[in-house]
Amino acid sequence: MMSDTQQRSEQHSLSMMYGTYADILFVLFPFLVITMQRLWDGELKDILMRPDLSIAAAILAGLAIGKFVLGLVSNRDLGRFKERIVFFIALTLFVVLGPAIILMLSIVGDSEVPAFVAFVQPVLLIIAISLYTTAVSISNILIRDEPDDVEAVRVDGNHGAAGGSSGHEPLAIPRRSGGDSI
Repeated sequence: MMSDTQQRSEQHSLSMMYGTYADILFVLFPFLVITMQRLWDGELKDILMRPDLSIAAAILAGLAIGKFVLGLVSNRDLGRFKERIVFFIALTLFVVLGPAIILMLSIVGDSEVPAFVAFVQPVLLIIAISLYTTAVSISNILIRDEPDDVEAVRVDGNHGAAGGSSGHEPLAIPRRSGGDSI
């Protein structure tokens, strides 16, 4: 039988996953519209030879770098993880962002696009999606409060055992009184 903390952790992970893939779908939505328009115009065979997938990969790589940096600066006690996060930033730049930008410029500036572009662009997009999901996971793991802090919030309504020492304040939403009308 799962404990309450395991269930909350699993629920949090599931919510993170849905949020991450929602971000990816929002980034890819304009490219879906462009693809559908090209399909309508009868240009389906040229879709992989256009810079659209490289643009999407570059956007996701930029978002991934942002998430990695957020994870890097959010917790001062990273110690052994700093080098790993910097490695993932460099990997994202080297494997996705650089090649995506080079492909975009080459495709737009050249009249004859080599056939390998049809293979490389989808691979870049898949790698960018993978790196973005990894970045979100790492960032959320590093930002997440300790389990003891979560219990302390639940028991006394305060963040952290030392009276809000974790630095996160709950959002205060003002309530309208019953007599106000809009």
